[in-house]
Amino acid sequence: MSLLDHLFKLQQHGTSVRTEVLAGITTFLTMSYIVFVNPEILGTTGMDPGAVFVATCLAAAIGSAVMALAANFPVGMAPGMGLNAFFAFTVVGAAGLPWQQALAAVFISGVVFWALSLTGIRAWLVAGIPASLRSAIVAGIGLFLAIIALQKSNIIVANSDTMLTLGPLNTAPPLLALGGFLLIAILEARKVRGAILIGILAVTAVAWAIGSVQYQGLVSLPPSLAPTFLQLDLPGLLHHDGGAPLAVLLQVVLVFVLVEVFDATGTLYGVIGRAGLLNLADGKKRFGRALLADSTAIVAGSLLGTSSTTAFAESASGVQVGGRTGLTALVVAALFLAALLLSPLAEMVPSYATAPALLFVAGLMLRELVEVKWDDLTESVPAALCALAMPFTYSIANGLAFGFIAYAALKAGTGRWREVRPAVWLVAGLFVLRYALE
Repeated sequence: MSLLDHLFKLQQHGTSVRTEVLAGITTFLTMSYIVFVNPEILGTTGMDPGAVFVATCLAAAIGSAVMALAANFPVGMAPGMGLNAFFAFTVVGAAGLPWQQALAAVFISGVVFWALSLTGIRAWLVAGIPASLRSAIVAGIGLFLAIIALQKSNIIVANSDTMLTLGPLNTAPPLLALGGFLLIAILEARKVRGAILIGILAVTAVAWAIGSVQYQGLVSLPPSLAPTFLQLDLPGLLHHDGGAPLAVLLQVVLVFVLVEVFDATGTLYGVIGRAGLLNLADGKKRFGRALLADSTAIVAGSLLGTSSTTAFAESASGVQVGGRTGLTALVVAALFLAALLLSPLAEMVPSYATAPALLFVAGLMLRELVEVKWDDLTESVPAALCALAMPFTYSIANGLAFGFIAYAALKAGTGRWREVRPAVWLVAGLFVLRYALE
């Protein structure tokens, strides 16, 4: 008890070991769905799902532990939703990079994020991006996740006339996905802990009962990490002849960095603010350490074999039950290590069981649209373009480009160019350069 109090200053924060452990368990239950969803998404790139499962658990454990010990914040970390979709469906799927080079791009973005946080440029960048665009980015990623979820579960299917149409609702995948989504929403509305995890497991159980998936056990030793461990291809990514073209490299790294910076900063502000930790004497110093912990976890995840690791907004659930120190995050780390034994269950989960989780998270992200200044066309039009372009071009990168370029152009065209911060001009200029290099 004295050691834990010394490490995490429990008495100073008005908490106890029991409260912190309970908070850690609560946070883990609300974010543990990622160990099933992430292998499913990254597996579409050709990555070994078992290795990705192990990498996901290890990256989450390392990130949460670093957050606990470096910043003493009650924030769990894991590979982020949206970032994994961008990795799989834009970087590998649309841009055509091998997944090994995509991991190298994640590595570079983590190093850049670390440098931005260390030098203070991150704060300048975040402060310079208008709130309407920040909200649109979150909402657009939500729409992107939604269309992925609807496709993975066959709720929507391709159509030669309308591009998309309603899928066959008399088959198991869409019916189970819709049922899982409603179950998650009902449980969340009733404030049941681990609602998303329960929804995934419930759909999987029904799928097993009707013979759609095979029972493979619940617990076993973890699969090998070798298929993804240290497999990032940095020389291949940077070699212009045989690797990624300069335009693709610029786009991929820029988008990874932007989303990582906004995601981590916004989540940390929200969770830590709710816990009242920013107002402490060392709050700002610890916040800086938290961002460095985030970037360190991104680099570690790329080496292990997963997309960008970030702070999870679900950590607010642990704060809600009293979590105030890094002991909460350390418990989360320990539980992710314990989850390594659940690989047979992870292999059993079908894609239409993870689709409800994607769709529900997407719905939560759409709440950000209320922050857009809809009565100001120079704010609302770029925000709408940003959010809509992500699902309809199947690219987070295109959405960001449309939003930033339109924002700068509309402000300049209406004589309000002074309202555009240098950060917006910089990002818009980089995207223009990216398209010019194609």
